[in-house]
Order: sequence, then structure tokens, then C-alpha cells
Amino acid sequence: MTAPCEVVVTGTGVLCSTAAGTEAFAAALRDGVSGIGLRPVLHEAEQEGLRPTLSADLRGFDFRAAVAARAGLPERLRASAVRVAGRAPLAIRAAVAVALEAWESAGLHRVPVPADRIGIVVAGHNLGGRYAEEVRPRYSNSPVHLPARYPLRFMDTDHVGTVSQVLGITGEGYTVGGASASGNVAIINGSRLVAAGAVDVCLVLGALTDLSAMELQGFYNLGAMAGVNGDGAPHERCRPFDADREGFVPGQGAACLVLESAESAARRRAPAWARVAGHALRLDGNGLADPSIDGESWVMTRAIHRAGIGPDRIGYVNAHGTGSTKGDEVELTALREVFPPEIAGPWVNSTKGLIGHCLCAAGVVEAVASLVQMREGFVHPNANLRAPIDPARRLVGALAQPAEIGYAMSNGFGFGGFNTSVVFGRPDRG
Repeated sequence: MTAPCEVVVTGTGVLCSTAAGTEAFAAALRDGVSGIGLRPVLHEAEQEGLRPTLSADLRGFDFRAAVAARAGLPERLRASAVRVAGRAPLAIRAAVAVALEAWESAGLHRVPVPADRIGIVVAGHNLGGRYAEEVRPRYSNSPVHLPARYPLRFMDTDHVGTVSQVLGITGEGYTVGGASASGNVAIINGSRLVAAGAVDVCLVLGALTDLSAMELQGFYNLGAMAGVNGDGAPHERCRPFDADREGFVPGQGAACLVLESAESAARRRAPAWARVAGHALRLDGNGLADPSIDGESWVMTRAIHRAGIGPDRIGYVNAHGTGSTKGDEVELTALREVFPPEIAGPWVNSTKGLIGHCLCAAGVVEAVASLVQMREGFVHPNANLRAPIDPARRLVGALAQPAEIGYAMSNGFGFGGFNTSVVFGRPDRG
């Protein structure tokens, strides 16, 4: 049996409420910029029932401008992106935008890899709720005028098909779902494809979840979202790890990682951002929304073990940290088990306090956040953290802090008992 390949990250792309592009995202994180505000009403179907809600939306996103910004890519590729996805739903346009950035970042246009040696794994399910809601009045008024492409667009696999068409990918591809852990589930699956030699390169795409009014109301009824109780300005309402936390704020975001075998990256002379040093995924055997201390601590411990290091080597944890009453407490308790008092402990923050909870894309967006903090030597602020529920944890305060990060952990936990953790290591650290 051949040994698994070492997997490295050679490219990134990101789009969220605070930034379009990795460099802008890094700057916004360092400055603690918040993208949370009131969600605009975009369609008449949203006029009834749901009052103005908190969210971190992609206000002002211009797909054609995003494609044009990828000036290093061949003109034919940019033209193809506009032709194939220019009239697609928001989630598809966002997916293509971040995939193009990651492709350019990895230099795949300069030193290409055979198309059948490139794969794609899309993190996400139930992605087009708002699109379906917007189309429904047209169907109700005149069923024959339902868009002919609707049968393709409403399926999550449209992300795989569209991005693979734009980039000419013909290797393995599929979608994976794990609720809010979907992003990490995709990173783990993409890493396995590369490590097993099934592909040399794999794009891991965290797809934008575009919630409908009914889906938003469902989260409210479940008691999971901020905005029902509490007060303060919109950007102050998402409070991960704070005693006054009241739930998550939905965020619109998409991100892409290019995972590549170390051998392929070396052949292409593509610099590695980081190594995918370890990862773990485990179910709780629970179909509800209840988090599990045992499940969360197990995946963190297992990911560290697979990285071949001890917990004292982890310098930073990008926590799942949604701002939920129970979830934040459980995660901090699990962190206490993994990083006991005799260990100084890693820095801990939650990117969701700044950009909201990007749901299926969260794990990939937060992987990019982890990588830029590792690369640039800082940890971003924990937004709105005034009364920490566990002062003993090394929670980042109101300002970014300098940090030498050799290994970073990114956690993702999802409704239905999904527990995931991924450890990234600097390429120069063994």
C-alpha cells in the first residue's frame, strides 16, 4: 500500500459581507470590521410575516466586476465565466467568483494540471431557498413560464456543474452536506481525494446559502437566531462567547480552497500556504440540534493526533462559536478538555461575530480566515465580547493581537450531530 500524499493549500478565494478577495478579507479581520446589519427585503414574497432581520449580506456584490478583477486570468476564461454564470442565481455567481480567485491564486492558469486530475467538492445543501421563493410567483401565475433551467438551478449539484464547466474540470466531483459543518466535511473529503491519489488538485468550494423568508422564520422559531430578544445596534447583536449572547446572525458568504498534493505543488513551483496536517469527523447519533461535549472534544483530540503533534503545539483555534446559548458553552467546555489548565492554551476567536454565520460555507470561509491569520501573524478580535463566559480561556479581546501560529485548528459543528475539526500547519513546520 502506498503512503498517502501530503496535502497542501496552494490557493484561496473568499467573498463575504466585509470583503471581496483574500487580501481585503485579511485586512478586514485585522481591523475587526463588522458586516452585520439589517437584512434588506428583496422580494415581495418576503413582505409578509417576517419583520426586518439581522444578517450579514453581500450588499453591492457585482459579479461582472468580480470576474474583471481577476486580471491575471486569460480573457477567454473570464469571458466563459460571464457567459456561463452571468444570469445564474446569487449562490452560483458567488461560487464562480471565489473559484476564479482561488484558481488564479494557485497559479493554475500559468502552470496547468491535466483536467482529469482536478476534482471539486462543494460544501452545501438546500442552498437555493430564496431563489425558489423568488421563482414561485412566476410559476403560480403561469406554470409554463417557469424558467427552463429551473430543474438544474434548484439542485445543489449546479455548483459542481457550473464551476467545472467554467474551469474545465473533468476529475471527480460531488457535493457534501453536514449542516453548519459542511465546509469542514468538504475540506476533509477533498483532502482524502488528494491524499489517496484520486486527483492531484481539488477545489473545495464553500457555497453560499441563500435563505428564504420561511427558512429564516424556521431558525427563529427554533430559538437559534439573534434578534428575538436583546438590544443594541445591529453589529452588536452577534456575541460569541459572551454572557449576553442571543443566537447566531445569518451571513452570506462563499469561499474556495485549492488543495494539492505536495508533489504536484512542487512540480508546478506553486507556493504552499499551509499543510492540511490533521482532521476528524464524527457523528453523535443524534438528529436534533443539541451539541455534544464528547463529540466535539473527540474530533479536536483526534485531529491533533493525526497531525502528529500534542495539544500544546496548537497556537490558535478558530472556534465554531455561533453566539448560541448552549453551543458556545459546550464548545468552551470541550476546549477545556482538549487544552487542560497546565497548557497555556491557544488563542480562541470566532469569525462569525464579524461576518455572521455563513452556514454551509462557514467551514471554508473560516479556513481562509485561519490561513490568513497564520500567514500574517495575528488573531482577529472577538466582536462584542464584553463578559466572557469562560475568562480562563485565551479569548481574543476587542483588538487584534500579534500571534506566532505554527498550527491552527478550525472547528465546525452542525445540527444533526456533525462534529468536525481540521488542523492546518505552516508548511515550514514538521
